[in-house]
Amino acid sequence: MRIYILKTYFLPYFLSLTLLTVLSTQAADIQGHDFNKAKPISNETCTSCHVQSEKNWRQSDHAKAMMIADNSSVLADFSNVSVEHYGQKALFFIKDNRYQVTISYDDKSDTYPIKYTFGHFPLQQYLVETEQGSLHVLPFAWDARTKKEGGQRWYHNYSHEEIRPEDRLHWRQPLQNWNGMCADCHSDGLVRNYDAEKNNFNTKFDNINVGCLSCHDDMTEHAKAPAKEKNSVDIIALNNPIGQWLRGVGEKTAHWEGGKRDNAFMDNCFACHSLRAPLTDGFKANKPFLDQFTPNFTAAPNYYADGQIKEEVYVYGSFLQSKMFKEGVNCLDCHDKHTMKIKEEGNGLCLQCHGAEVYNVKKHHQHNNDSTGAQCVNCHMPETTYMGVDDRRDHSFKIPRPDLSQTFNTPNACVQCHDNKSNEWASKNLEKWHGKPEVVLSSKQLLMTLNSGQAITLEQHLSIISDDKLDVISRATAIQLLSYTTPTLSADFLMPYLTHTEPLIRLSAASIATLLSPIDRINGLTPLLQDKYKAVRVASARSLVSSDIPALSQPLFDKAFKELTYSFDVNSWRGEGMANKGGLAIEMNKITDAEMSFKKSIEIEPYFDTGYINLADIYRSQQKSFQAGAVLAKGIKLNPKSAALHYSYGLYFVRQKKLEKGIPLFEKSITLMPDNAQYAYTYVLALDGAAQSKQALIQLKTLILNYQDKTQLKELGLYLSQKLNLRAEYNWFMQF
Repeated sequence: MRIYILKTYFLPYFLSLTLLTVLSTQAADIQGHDFNKAKPISNETCTSCHVQSEKNWRQSDHAKAMMIADNSSVLADFSNVSVEHYGQKALFFIKDNRYQVTISYDDKSDTYPIKYTFGHFPLQQYLVETEQGSLHVLPFAWDARTKKEGGQRWYHNYSHEEIRPEDRLHWRQPLQNWNGMCADCHSDGLVRNYDAEKNNFNTKFDNINVGCLSCHDDMTEHAKAPAKEKNSVDIIALNNPIGQWLRGVGEKTAHWEGGKRDNAFMDNCFACHSLRAPLTDGFKANKPFLDQFTPNFTAAPNYYADGQIKEEVYVYGSFLQSKMFKEGVNCLDCHDKHTMKIKEEGNGLCLQCHGAEVYNVKKHHQHNNDSTGAQCVNCHMPETTYMGVDDRRDHSFKIPRPDLSQTFNTPNACVQCHDNKSNEWASKNLEKWHGKPEVVLSSKQLLMTLNSGQAITLEQHLSIISDDKLDVISRATAIQLLSYTTPTLSADFLMPYLTHTEPLIRLSAASIATLLSPIDRINGLTPLLQDKYKAVRVASARSLVSSDIPALSQPLFDKAFKELTYSFDVNSWRGEGMANKGGLAIEMNKITDAEMSFKKSIEIEPYFDTGYINLADIYRSQQKSFQAGAVLAKGIKLNPKSAALHYSYGLYFVRQKKLEKGIPLFEKSITLMPDNAQYAYTYVLALDGAAQSKQALIQLKTLILNYQDKTQLKELGLYLSQKLNLRAEYNWFMQF
């Protein structure tokens, strides 16, 4: 399951005096909104003593993560400005002392007052209340950059495509809902309070923005201490030993000198700066990350084959791959703890630890000093743009490898900057400057092969996992991908990872333990029902759902299973959450409960295709063919761009022995998702089954060229060639 979290950056901006006068009463009007809950302690209580910390925090992105929409927070132009995108129109204006918007589409218009601002720079988004207690992000955002940079304009969040009301990404759908998607990382102490029966929220928070409680939790007792004592306490320093980064004589890079660093505080950072699935309703500071979330690993399609960020995955997954993380570098080595800005602009930040005489010279970077190409971050932390204007840097700190880009179609800083040049050109120049590139660990190269969609042997796959030279999250990712290589696993192989000291490896091993035999699964996972971290306990319970738990272990399972079901409840405001509940019910043979969950999934998100597919499968298993077909037909009507629904409906007609109706649906599924080899295989097989073997072969010769893993399609091609007695065609398929 994929959770997106919106993160933005901030820059001060000032509105005209006229606007200030017009909107002088707005804050008071909206202040009475009932999102606030009883606070354990407020930002104001902290700032009364920690004056400098508060002053620094005011400069941060966190301080403006979310604000009441008034003249001090709104950056955008609301002077009766109209914008349009693929027929969707918005009029931004001021009326009744409030910022307002009228959204129009297909001759339907709705007007909303702007409740809150969301973020600050390089874009600012705006929240409106669509139903009582439910906030949504408007489809148009304000580009807060300067005019010179292309900003000071309204733009659509999906500028290159039409997002119709029936699209899951439409602004009124759950994926653009503030309560579920965004709120816990933009406010302190948030609790969603979602009611699945009523399908509504009663969301509460302690502080409107990301303040003291996001990092320090409830400091009520601390606030009662005498002022002298409070001002002398450095919360971060308390948990970290005295030491410093030092470079010895002849060392290119600094090493930590002092007691072992405790970087557990970074769990506070990772809570938001990660792609993850929540296990709790909101989260608390200074509580382990894996006690509150299950993280996304670094597999495709969210990451490139080499582990660089691709989709909006934030920092956690990339940073854990880095040598810096392994050496004990933490967020606050580069970022100020309150402003969150980097401690020094330019190469000076990197040169705190990396010798200038080695790295800040033309011999190393091969660019003119002070040029763009001479900046460390531009080569080792390339940017990817999200949300139209938000450039974010990769934190894996990789060395550009155009030679690997040629093989695995991965990005590299060289040709990203020199976009008129080839990877081959970049490779030749790097080799001329620095010699032959460093040999990549065989395990890492195999993982790249696997992540690029190519098949590897089980022996090769196991070698990735067993290589302790490889970073932990990459090994955990490889464990998670074992089902692509083998249908079963032995206890001898998996047990060392189920008992591993690294929690990410235990977590991944627990999630893949369904590949074990029933008895090995019980023996291996039962101890993990008491694991230190909730994520591991929940994964273990999930893998044990269909197991015959011994009576002595039943209380442990029941406790972990309760944590599992609660995590599903927390996420049941969107289609995936209800679908997960349905899948769990099926494994427990509670078919009626499963049917209800999938129906609820469709009700909550009518444009979530998985709900229809799963509900149809239930009806099929009950020999309710008519109902299965009706569900799929309804799903396609509402989701005409769903490849999965077209494919499933095609299979429905195959089972009905109506191939002539199934074939066009398979063909459509390929059109909608041309990178799915299974769709191509089934389409060609259906043509053959309909006595169109020659046409099947013609289609296959074209389709097979689109896929990296051609094994299954090759076998089908050889079969059809033999069937039609076409020797030349047989030889053609043999080349793959």
